[in-house]
Amino acid sequence: MKNRRWMKSMIAEAKKAEVEMPWARGTRRTAFIAKKADKPVLRRSA
Repeated sequence: MKNRRWMKSMIAEAKKAEVEMPWARGTRRTAFIAKKADKPVLRRSA
């Protein structure tokens, strides 16, 4: 299989990309961290 130029650039971009996972954000995570730290939850709406 030839390693084409577009494939090289795609692999390079994929290595640079920082994907944010669904469980890394949101109200459940905020509530869990607040409960763990005994701090009140600051709620923001979009």
